[in-house]
Amino acid sequence: MTRSRSPLPHSVAIIGGGPAGLMAAEVLSQAGIQVDLYDAMPSVGRKFLLAGVGGMNITHSEAYPAFLSRYGERAPQMAPLLREFGADALCQWIHGLGIETFVGSSGRVFPTDMKAAPLLRAWLKRLRDAGVAIHTRHRWLGWNADASLRVQHPEGESAVNADALLLALGGGSWARLGSDGAWLPLLEQQGIRSAPLQPSNCGFDVGGWSELLKSKFAGAPLKNVAIGLNDDAPRLGECVITASGIEGSLIYALSAPIREAINRHGQATVHIDLLPSKPRDKVQAALAKPRGSRSMAKHLQSQLGIEGVKAALLRELTDADTFNDPARLAAAIKALPLPLVKPRPLDEAISSAGGVPFEALDERLMLQQLPGVFCAGEMLDWEAPTGGYLLTACFASGRRAGLGILEWLRRRP
Repeated sequence: MTRSRSPLPHSVAIIGGGPAGLMAAEVLSQAGIQVDLYDAMPSVGRKFLLAGVGGMNITHSEAYPAFLSRYGERAPQMAPLLREFGADALCQWIHGLGIETFVGSSGRVFPTDMKAAPLLRAWLKRLRDAGVAIHTRHRWLGWNADASLRVQHPEGESAVNADALLLALGGGSWARLGSDGAWLPLLEQQGIRSAPLQPSNCGFDVGGWSELLKSKFAGAPLKNVAIGLNDDAPRLGECVITASGIEGSLIYALSAPIREAINRHGQATVHIDLLPSKPRDKVQAALAKPRGSRSMAKHLQSQLGIEGVKAALLRELTDADTFNDPARLAAAIKALPLPLVKPRPLDEAISSAGGVPFEALDERLMLQQLPGVFCAGEMLDWEAPTGGYLLTACFASGRRAGLGILEWLRRRP
């Protein structure tokens, strides 16, 4: 690999071609910095494109306080990034690429054509027009003894020198798309300790379904339900019964507290409200009506519309005495306990928790132990639910890192 010498005063190497790395490249190139971006995959933005399958949810329109709360215990660290480049700024930036957006009924924001590819194509054109050099099939292997970067590519290995380095290597989910967590030991060798990567926005396993439920209802959607954990108010939505447990948007929204409860106690019990629109007393009154010769299953269907996967789940998670007692059955319908024993594997998760802690970084997202080395995106230790929050934070952290690099370069002697 050869690289022509740049007449620009500084050069920056970016490792990782996802939203965070590309956003930093834009900030830097607009300031006249020579940017070389390296990605191990055959093309950049692969996970970004996958996120757009079925509809590119780019951000969310809810008010800032609620938006910020989605980042949980890392909200204080995410706040300055999102104040600088939050949902509104991201939408304006997208419009600048010639892509219009709309707000869906759920408050999520989408490109009008619902696709990620046109946005990525327009963005890459702008980056290349600005002089950003994108090197695909180039894997970062760490540092040489002289502090140059080791970069492996189809022709061999090269030593790359740059005035600053941004690492935007993603977390540990969807390794086949490039986010494989291979950077963890490389930073460990430099004395940078990271929080272990864990699945986030993921499904969970139960102790084991019966063969009947598994064979008849694995893959069945569980719609119009509410699920809660501990004393928190149940969330409305839907999820999917799987062969080993449960997954889907409603479960993903609760994945962080469920996972942490499992880490602490070995399991977590969620409670499913099968009829969130009906108060418990109405459910009990319906069940108490005479059913004559009809079975309780038929009674449930005729009085409350509980059938199919909901009826199967109710039967699965209650004993015979409960199923035949209207008061106890009404309580179960409104708060059906489902013990979850472990999250699905990290590589199946939509995103990951863990990574480089903010405590190891300064406000510019530069590693305090490695001056000139910055981190951004999902490799930082934060997590958020799906719904546009993940992408928004990746864009915002990439922008903050790009601005931080500019500030650091200007202060260098």
